[in-house]
Amino acid sequence: MSEENYYTATHLMAVTAAKLLLDERSIFVGTGLPMIAAMFAQRTHAPNLLMIFEAGSIGTQLKSLPISVGDSRTGHRAISISTMHDNMSFCQNGWVDYGFLGGAEIDKYGNLNTTFIGNTWDKPKVRLPGSGGGNDVASLSQNFFIVMRQSKRNFVDKVSFITSPGYLDGPGARERAGLPANGGPVKVITQLAVYGFDEKTKIMKVEQIHPGVTIEDIKNNLSFEVIIPDEIQTTTPPTKEEVALLRELDPQGMAVGK
Repeated sequence: MSEENYYTATHLMAVTAAKLLLDERSIFVGTGLPMIAAMFAQRTHAPNLLMIFEAGSIGTQLKSLPISVGDSRTGHRAISISTMHDNMSFCQNGWVDYGFLGGAEIDKYGNLNTTFIGNTWDKPKVRLPGSGGGNDVASLSQNFFIVMRQSKRNFVDKVSFITSPGYLDGPGARERAGLPANGGPVKVITQLAVYGFDEKTKIMKVEQIHPGVTIEDIKNNLSFEVIIPDEIQTTTPPTKEEVALLRELDPQGMAVGK
């Protein structure tokens, strides 16, 4: 990596995601980039970020990147190590500010698929791991962020299966389905851009474009039309110090690469 290109797209995604997390908020943390983003936020601008893990840990202060939400390291300096039942109940009670999710497919309303791709439930082209806690987090967190790499293959017009609900089929659909009002996805962070959701239509819209990326690049990596405003901010790249911190938090490169 040259002096001019000291960061990768993954570094940019991680730092951009981390900066969305505010201090003194609670976050339901998933494995991989969501975890490293939460760790980065806690070590920089959000020292009182309350991490909650599906396997039971609450209030963790991670020292190094765990390999999963069930890794014993998620209990480092935790205020409680309870159960999956208790932590999912926090979501049901409306006590979780943020969720952080990824998926194999996403559509323009932010619906995520981690169940199967193509054909039918009985005979899919690809069988995926399923929901885990994804549906609970998407359904019951106050809001949630999505971090995933963007291509026509996974940013699709219609997901094969809605594992974790975004805005379903548009405005009011979450409420009609019995989900808490005012919930849903608020940001999608990819290697090309940051997206929000239009308040009226709930369709994904471009909010930031990453350095060196063009609108054509974005369109060429989508299977649906997004809202493209006349004015779009350029994402601030990570500093060398921020990249160094990511490598310190993930020395083996499990989330951010070597």
